[in-house]
Parts: sequence; C-alpha cells; structure tokens
Amino acid sequence: MSHISRRQFLRNSTLGAALAPVALGSIAPLFTRSARAAEPGANDKVRLGVIGCGGMGQGDLECFFLNPEVDCAVVCDVDDARISKGVEICEKHRGRKPDTTKDFRHVLDRKDVDVVLIATPDHWHALPTVMACQAGKDVYVEKPLAKTIDEGRAMREAARRHQRVVQMGSQWRSCKHIIEAAEIVSSGKLGKVSVVRGWAYLDWLASIGKPPDGNPPPGVDYDRWLGPAPQRPFNPNRFHFNFRWFWDYAGGLMTDWGVHLINMMLMGTGQDAPKNVFSSGGKFVFDDASETPDSQVTVYEFPTYTLIWEHKAGLNNGLNGRSWGVEWNGTEGNIILNDGGYQLITEPKRANLDSIKKPGSGDPRPAHVRNFLDCVKSRQQPVLNLEIGHHVSTVAHLGNIAYRTGRKVTWDAANEKIVGDSQADKLVGVKYRKPWKLPYAMRAA
Repeated sequence: MSHISRRQFLRNSTLGAALAPVALGSIAPLFTRSARAAEPGANDKVRLGVIGCGGMGQGDLECFFLNPEVDCAVVCDVDDARISKGVEICEKHRGRKPDTTKDFRHVLDRKDVDVVLIATPDHWHALPTVMACQAGKDVYVEKPLAKTIDEGRAMREAARRHQRVVQMGSQWRSCKHIIEAAEIVSSGKLGKVSVVRGWAYLDWLASIGKPPDGNPPPGVDYDRWLGPAPQRPFNPNRFHFNFRWFWDYAGGLMTDWGVHLINMMLMGTGQDAPKNVFSSGGKFVFDDASETPDSQVTVYEFPTYTLIWEHKAGLNNGLNGRSWGVEWNGTEGNIILNDGGYQLITEPKRANLDSIKKPGSGDPRPAHVRNFLDCVKSRQQPVLNLEIGHHVSTVAHLGNIAYRTGRKVTWDAANEKIVGDSQADKLVGVKYRKPWKLPYAMRAA
C-alpha cells in the first residue's frame, strides 16, 4: 500500500490472529498480589473503564466492543466533547450510557471496573497506569509506553509488583504477516542480519502554523489536561492531536510512528539493547511552532547489527516505493514489509532461500485487544507486556535524547542510565509539576 493516513493506518478493520500468551511471571518477577474486585471468569463480563477518549480512545473502545463480554462502566476525559463521543459509542454498541468523569482517579476507585483503557496524551500514560496496577486493575495503554524512560520503568515495576496484565497498544505485535516475516528473520534463514531499517515518509502531515495563545474550549479542564506537565498558557497547537510535536507531552514522530516500527524491527532481531545511539535532523520542512524534528535520522549500534530509523514530513515517496516500512538485511537476502504485506528477496550469489511475496493481513488491533482480554482471564502475560513495551519505547526515547543533546549517547541497559553524560541522563528521568508524583520512579525531580 503506497499511501495510508494515520487514521487509516489505525482503523482498517479486519480480525487478525491472536498470539499464544506467555505465563504471568515467566518474564517478570512475582511480588505481592493486589486485591481485585472480582476476577472475571471465562464467561463473565469484562468491565471497562476508559481514560482518554480522543481519536485513539474512540477507536480502541470500538475495538473492545467487538468482544461480547466487554461492557463499559465509565468514560473519563477532561473534554466534555470527547466524553460525549465515548458515551455515543457505548450507547451504539451496548444500548446504555456509562457513567462519566473528568478525574481518572474516580475510574480507579470503582469496584465495577476490571480493566482500564488508557488512551491519553503521552504525558498522562504513566501515572494512571501505575495507579491502576496499585488498585488491582489490568491495563491496556497506548504507545509509546510513556513520555520518558523512567516513567516506563515505573510502569513496568508497578505491573511486576501487583501482578497485573498490562498490554501496550502497538497493535502490529499481533499482525499475522509481520509475525511471519519476523519469524523468518529470527530463525536465521536470512543469515547474519547486520543492517535493519525502518522509515516513515508522511505527506499527510501539514504545518501547524503559529496561532496565538488563547482560552481553552468550553467544557475543557485545561489544568487537569496539563497534569504533571509544566504550566503553560493554553495554545490550540499544544492540545489534542498536535500535542505530539511538543517535548512537554511527547516525542514527535520518533515516539509516534517510530515506536510502532521499532517494535516490528525488534520482533525479528530480539531484545538486545543498543550500546550507542546518535541522531541528526531538524525542522527542515515546516516553519511553525512545533518543537520536534520533521526530518530525522537515528542510528543505533546494537551488539551484532545496526538499526536505522528515519522519518520525513511532507513527502509520501519513501524507501523501496513505500511511504513507510521495515527492512531486515541478511547475508542470504532481505525482507521488506509494511501493512500491505512482505517480500523476501534472496541474495543471487547464495540462493539458499526461495523468494516470497505475501499480502497484508489486515488491521491487527482487534487481535491485539483479544490477546489482552484472553490474558486478563488466563492471568498470562500478553504479547506486548511491559517488559517488551518498555524496551521498545526506551529504544525510541534514546534516539530523541541523542537528537536533543546533539551527541552520541552510550546506554547502560543493566542500570538504565546514560554513561558519561549527565545532561543526557537527566532526560531519562521524570520531572512532574506539583502536586503530581509518580510511584516507583527512580529519578523523580
């Protein structure tokens, strides 16, 4: 597929195949089990609480309702208009209105909520997830895992301590043809893979301009929207969809599309951590108020291969004739894929493999949600649990840290710190606006 908008990228609707789950505790150490209101049985309702009901929250809610056991008890958002959209979806699918609130803590306090869907801006992923785990809820949280590496570590720690089922919502982990291609790579059939590349060239992204500060829209609790982020005047550019392009709330295209594609790349190469990372780019396409780069190339030095991520706004003509994609390059051949399918191209001088061309397998989000719901019932770990989700998100964040400091950074994965660069290492940590505090954070300021 040569061109696909972000909305289409996330909303094409075909059921994919769910993956075999992993036993709870086989990846994460087990700690004290939290009390739970009611463990859903195999035929019981799964009662959902929604925190964040913008574009992603609405799409995820629709997807959860594909599963007949799911009901929604409460919808939370800081914007009345978004709450109304969530209520409308619930009425359409279940014939009744859920309760509503603007304070996510009211969702976590409820005894009739088993699982929580968190689809807020990135800066609001960590705290509700950690507190949901403490309250004995299971969580489906959108990617990236959080705004910073240390927030992701706190989320992983909360899931470990309270033995919660937590799935990160990068749905391509459950995509049938991507799983198949990644298995070819991890099996060794491509030979020694030394270069892996992911890219996103997106012509649908437009300049956001430079509108002046103003008043929040009616029905919006702006202070609650900011939450732990720095206090700033309201600006329409920094709100709803465009929050992605400001460091206070997110990490630009690197943590928006980059996390998706880094996730795919690592499905084939494993969970090793990069040793060194350097990144170059800038605002070369748009002259607007956004802070994150519209053009960026990042190089990761892994122990046995090099991974390259690149993105560019304002152009749809990407590498290999694809606006976005992933490529693994081995000694026996290479595999190129995107949502339209994958192609294995053999190395002519070796010819130990047959060339393969497989079509895409449709939208994987229903399968990703189904995997999560199955694990809620079985108490096994989902396919994109927080051990994996934190690792994938960390790789993306390291690229942004290298870009923001303008230096090559060296990553100590065992201690989750940047070596020999205190300025860069500060960007690993968490700094919250008072009175918000994040439990389990290692470097909270």
